[in-house]
Amino acid sequence: MLPLIVDIEDKKIVIFGGGSVGERKVELFKDADVLVVSKTFTPGLRRLADEGFVKLLTCDLNKVDIELLIDGAFLVIPATDDPGLNAKIVGHAKKHNVLTNPVGGAGDIIIPSVIKRGDIVIGISTLGKSPAMSKFLRKKLEQVIPKKYADMVRLQAEIREILKVRIPDQKAREKVLWEILNDNIIWECLGTSYDKAYELSLSHIKTRAK
Repeated sequence: MLPLIVDIEDKKIVIFGGGSVGERKVELFKDADVLVVSKTFTPGLRRLADEGFVKLLTCDLNKVDIELLIDGAFLVIPATDDPGLNAKIVGHAKKHNVLTNPVGGAGDIIIPSVIKRGDIVIGISTLGKSPAMSKFLRKKLEQVIPKKYADMVRLQAEIREILKVRIPDQKAREKVLWEILNDNIIWECLGTSYDKAYELSLSHIKTRAK
């Protein structure tokens, strides 16, 4: 399997099952066009629907036209407490070449445990063999990835744009960015003042541009 980062904005995702598992899945896909199909829904899902993050369709999953619901979907997530029904949903999805992420079974996609710090996104997976270990590793890594790492990403992005204008040589631009990454004073400033870190980063450019 290959880890990928996919832009899910506005992509259609259909989740079958309105329980706690379905609710957790919705939390991961707030930027997508999410439909949850179930006979009942958790209070959390109803709140997310009220906030506009998800659409809810109340129906009997054993009687609904599954193929009609998944038409045009990017991803289907069978999250019911009925393994037979989940397998049936997967079968319909495969027939229409729709990706699946079934709960408690093998699918096309494994959703990792995710750490987000600004524009830093880290996914942790044990390929479905130990979700508990994925969660354990996420908690460990969260302790060593502070907010200033995300601030450094922002700083690097802003400095890169300036470098493109001031320094034509690509290797020279890379060297400046690495100098900034290895500048302990800039790192210290990121913990207290982004503006100060930015000014110190500009001094690296001025030195190279001379």
